[in-house]
Amino acid sequence: MIDFKQLYESKRMTAKQIAEQVQDGWLMCMDTALAQPTAIISAIADRARNGALKDLKIHTMFDVYPIEFYADETFAGKITGYSWFSGAYARKAVNNGYADFIPSYYRDIPGSMLREYDYDAVLIEVSPMDKHGYFSLGTTCSFTDAMLEKSKRVFLQVNDRQPRAVCGRQLHISQIDALVEENHPLMVTAPATLDDVSMTIGALIAERIPDGACIQLGVGAIPDATGMMLKTKHDLGIHTEMFTDSMVELLECGAVNNSKKQIHRYQTVTTFAYGSQRMYDYIDDNPTMCFMPVNYVNDPNVICKNDNVISINAALEVDLMGQVCAESVGTKHMSGSGGQIDFVRGACQSKGGKSFIAFTSTAKGGTISKIKSILTPGAVCTTSKNDVDYIVTEYGVAHMRGRSLGERAKQLIAIAHPDFRDELSFEAKQRGILI
Repeated sequence: MIDFKQLYESKRMTAKQIAEQVQDGWLMCMDTALAQPTAIISAIADRARNGALKDLKIHTMFDVYPIEFYADETFAGKITGYSWFSGAYARKAVNNGYADFIPSYYRDIPGSMLREYDYDAVLIEVSPMDKHGYFSLGTTCSFTDAMLEKSKRVFLQVNDRQPRAVCGRQLHISQIDALVEENHPLMVTAPATLDDVSMTIGALIAERIPDGACIQLGVGAIPDATGMMLKTKHDLGIHTEMFTDSMVELLECGAVNNSKKQIHRYQTVTTFAYGSQRMYDYIDDNPTMCFMPVNYVNDPNVICKNDNVISINAALEVDLMGQVCAESVGTKHMSGSGGQIDFVRGACQSKGGKSFIAFTSTAKGGTISKIKSILTPGAVCTTSKNDVDYIVTEYGVAHMRGRSLGERAKQLIAIAHPDFRDELSFEAKQRGILI
C-alpha cells in the first residue's frame, strides 16, 4: 500500500526550489482568481528580477492578487503575462503595453483555446491533502483539467485556508511534480455599496423573476441588490459561472434550495467562487456545492436544460441597436468577454428564461450617458444586438428581443437618464432609426 504522506514529503520543497526548476522561455499557466499560487509566482519573479530567468510567458484568468509581472513594468522582457480576463493588475499591464490579452469566451478556454498551447508547467493552489492522497481544487474548477492534460509539470501550493470543495475536481499526489506549503489568508472582496439606484434596478429585475427560477448573478452592487430583493422568493436554484456572497444569503435564508432545477437538483452549480471569508467557510466541506469545469457550466446547451434561467450581467455602455460593451472603455482594455454571452444565450434558450443586462444610466457623476447613439469608437461589442434580451437602468426595463431597431431605440431612450433623452432622440432621427 502506498504511503501517501511519505510521497507527499518526497515532493515537498520551498517555493524557491520550485522556481529553480523553471527555465528560460517556459510557457506556464494558472486557473482563475484564488487558484493562483502567490508564493510560487513570487519566487519565479525573484529569479527573473535577479536576471536568472528571461522570456517567460504565463497565462492567467481574472487576477485578484498583485501578481508581480502585472504590477511591475520592470518585468517587461523577463515575464510576459497573457490575460484571458483581466483584473485590476492585468488591466493596468495590458493598457501600458507590457502584458497581452487573449480574446475568448470563457467556456471555450478548456477546449478550443488551450488546444493551441503546450505548457511547461501548470501552477495551482489547493487545499491540504486528505487521507486518500487527494487535494481539492478549492474555489476554482474552471479549466484546470484541460491545463493538466496540456502540461509537462504540475507545481502545487498547498494552503490550509483554501476551502475543501468535496463535490469538485480532486488532484492526486501521484500527479504532482512538486509542492510547497504556504498558508495565507485568501483574497476577499469588499462588500458592494447598495445605494438607492442599485436597489431600484435590483427591484425592477426581481419583480420579473418567478419562484422556482434558476439564477446566475454577476458581481457588484446591482447583482447584490437583486439578490437582496430575491429573499422573499421560493424554491430558487443556482447555476452560475461565479459563486457570490449574495448567493450565500439566498441559500441561508431558504430562498434558494435548488429543488426545481431540471439538472443537478439540490446542488448549487458553479465553476469558481470569489467573495468573503464567510463564503469560503460556506463552501468548505459542503456537499451541496458543486464545482465543475467551465466548458460544462457555461455551455448554453447545458444552461438551458434548466427552466426559467435568469441571467443578470453588467455593461459599460449600450448603443441604440442594443449592442452591449462590457469589457472596454473605448479602446481602453478593462476585462474580457468572460461568460456573459454564454449565459445570455443559455437563458434565452431556456424555457421561460430571461437575460438581463443591468447598469446605472450615467457615469462620471452624471456627465456621461451609458446609453449611446453608437458605441464609443474602439469599444468592444461583448453581447451582440441579436443576443441581447432585456436592458435595465434605474429608469426602467427595455425588452430588445424580437424588436425592430426603431422599437429598440424608443425603449432605450425611455430608460436613459432624462438629461440625455432629447439628444439621443435627435441622433436616432438623424440616423433614420426613429421615423
